[in-house]
Amino acid sequence: MMLPRMVEVRQKFQAPRIEDYVSAIRDELKKKSLRDKVKPGMRIAVTAGSRGIAHYPEILATVVEEVKKAGGKPFLVPAMGSHGGATPEGQVEILRSLGITPETVGAPIYASMEVHEIGKLDNGAQIYIDKIALKADGIIVVARVKPHTDFKGKIESGLIKMMAIGLGKQKGAAMIHWYQSEGYHRLIPLAAKMIMEETPILLGLAVVENAYHEIAIVKALEPDEIERAEMKLLEKAKELLARLPFKEIDVLIVGEIGKNISGEGMDTNVTGRFWLPGESDPKAPKIKRIVVLDLSKETHGNALGIGLADLTTKRVVSKIDYDATFVNCLTDGSPETGKIPVFLSNDRDSIAMALRTCGPIDTRRAKIVRIKNTLELEKFWISEALAEMVKADEGFSGKIEFLSELMEMQFDVLGTLAR
Repeated sequence: MMLPRMVEVRQKFQAPRIEDYVSAIRDELKKKSLRDKVKPGMRIAVTAGSRGIAHYPEILATVVEEVKKAGGKPFLVPAMGSHGGATPEGQVEILRSLGITPETVGAPIYASMEVHEIGKLDNGAQIYIDKIALKADGIIVVARVKPHTDFKGKIESGLIKMMAIGLGKQKGAAMIHWYQSEGYHRLIPLAAKMIMEETPILLGLAVVENAYHEIAIVKALEPDEIERAEMKLLEKAKELLARLPFKEIDVLIVGEIGKNISGEGMDTNVTGRFWLPGESDPKAPKIKRIVVLDLSKETHGNALGIGLADLTTKRVVSKIDYDATFVNCLTDGSPETGKIPVFLSNDRDSIAMALRTCGPIDTRRAKIVRIKNTLELEKFWISEALAEMVKADEGFSGKIEFLSELMEMQFDVLGTLAR
């Protein structure tokens, strides 16, 4: 099979950015009178999630420092539901892989999967919270606000979800996910409201990133401000989201997936592959076949999202930690995302078979996009047919820059695609 020639391109985004984010965080916490809320000697829990947020250790270290200045005794608690194989050690390891350690943030990390039930919602759903966080004198929730990879709504990923699912650990996450669409759309906000009423939530610190994964917005919020403000921040986050600039793609080659990249391993807002019936993103491209070539090192074998691919490689399958993957996908209520797709010996065979199963197309004229992962969409490779389309369409003017000449895909003797 003849594969199309490829060319490297750079996508340009409109991307507001905060240069001095440390000062911005301090100013936001000052606006909300943190030093009046934290009394000397108070033990303050600061949440830390499992996503690769820009400057995450520095953000948490700044919050920790401000709590100390107020006389408080800060510590971190992992707030990531069932991630890390639903074990304290696994969750601490995820934080370490993100550069978050007691040394980098200036505070100890206390991890446990034990939770306390704080109440029930009107449908009987039990709401849980991390016992360690609950025993603190105050909780500061730190989270990035962004489009969710499972569902679309006015509230998606952010402070609300971190309280309802992240702090609920495996048991709380499983309860919310059990209700699937109702859990996402209705129960998450209700659970967060109950948590803010029944636990010592002091503040939320919301972060929004631009398309280059730089900090665009930081906002400190009182508990009664969080829901309304998060809706507006989500709208802004959607405007700033990096996307693939094409409406139709034959084959998307994804270099790696992982929990550090997206909650679903690869961002469904980029691929358009949602596992939950009825959920979609109209701005996502239509993709016939998705090929996943590898797992990220930082995902520690968690291959959640591999089930959303059509083909993969033996290399990926050999790296899967099935316990971590299955705990995560079953807690989410999405066994589909943990299914193993057809896997072939190497990258070349997987890509060729993806093209073959697209139907009767001229493979040299196929529309192929190759990305490192769904988090990094500034530089990527496109096939000759897409390159011609970019050059002919004035709508791409000033948005796509060509970085190389057209060239054949390069594979080593084992069939591995050159990086």
